[in-house]
Amino acid sequence: MVGITRSRWLATGLSTLMVAGLVVGSSAVTFAQDESPAAAEECPKAEVTGVIPDLTEQLGRKPKVGLVMKSLANQFFQQMDDGAKAFAAENEDLFEFQTVGMKDERDFAAQVEAVENYITQGFDVIVIAPADSKAMVEPIKKALDAGIKVINIDVALDPGAMADAGIDLAFFGPDNRLGAKMAGDALAASLGEGANVVILEGNPEADNGNQRRMGFEDAVAEGGLNLLDSRTANWETEQANQLMTTFLTQYPDIQGVMAANDSMALGVVAALDAEGKTGEIEVVGFDNIPAVRPLIADGTMLATIEQFGSEMAVFGIEMGLRELAGEEFCGWQLTPIELITAENVVVE
Repeated sequence: MVGITRSRWLATGLSTLMVAGLVVGSSAVTFAQDESPAAAEECPKAEVTGVIPDLTEQLGRKPKVGLVMKSLANQFFQQMDDGAKAFAAENEDLFEFQTVGMKDERDFAAQVEAVENYITQGFDVIVIAPADSKAMVEPIKKALDAGIKVINIDVALDPGAMADAGIDLAFFGPDNRLGAKMAGDALAASLGEGANVVILEGNPEADNGNQRRMGFEDAVAEGGLNLLDSRTANWETEQANQLMTTFLTQYPDIQGVMAANDSMALGVVAALDAEGKTGEIEVVGFDNIPAVRPLIADGTMLATIEQFGSEMAVFGIEMGLRELAGEEFCGWQLTPIELITAENVVVE
């Protein structure tokens, strides 16, 4: 399964980089990790080889790798967890592996505790998708000071907070702003200029939450949509359900919804169903979790964005072990995204 999807990851990555290359100098895209495109261009791209270095002789034991994720209530991170564990099982002779997830999207303390436990247990590599782009810098600095290689995936750490802490890590992750704009553009194309829309934002403490909000705003501006409101539901399904119910009462003329992740999109869909408005209001999301694929196939949702969570974790593990073997990575290492609609969705 991992090997099959990795070929799609590589093929999609090429097309994503080509698209990003066309727009990277415009205001439509920002760099989460670097201050400018020039800064990113100075760093060579880390190529996925699928080859894990054998460090057993060097270390006198197998290296220990830990993966720290966000909420395992979110199917995106369940997929990331499953993909990483499958990859670790395929390479059990080369490294030991553990994963930790949070109980919900704002359980920052669980991530801090996980990093501290990995330090105490003498792990060699930590791969982390931080829930808070600023708050996680301090515990990550402790890990680096302990000689642990840290790989930042999915959500970029805050550059200012890293500068204050005296650290500089590469970011291995997607262009969240571009991805959100792609979903927003699909909505704009379906609804037409002047349509009334709302945005359900992610966690404002996480870089990807802000990037996706800005991407949706880019689509609103370019598509001539009328943005009625934009509020956070903190990535959570139930919060999104409650917020969408409020929006439907406050704005009875809503025509489209942009949800910053699919968990929130599911909450939106449930609210629409409860009000008898399924199919009347277009919904787009982000993540392509299994639960939304049938909804896209039958037209309940218009689109989402695939960002290949399983492969991203595997990429992080490989890069961490390669760093442990002596390689160095810097800047923003862009990972692929793909717009998913009824035309290309795969329902398993």
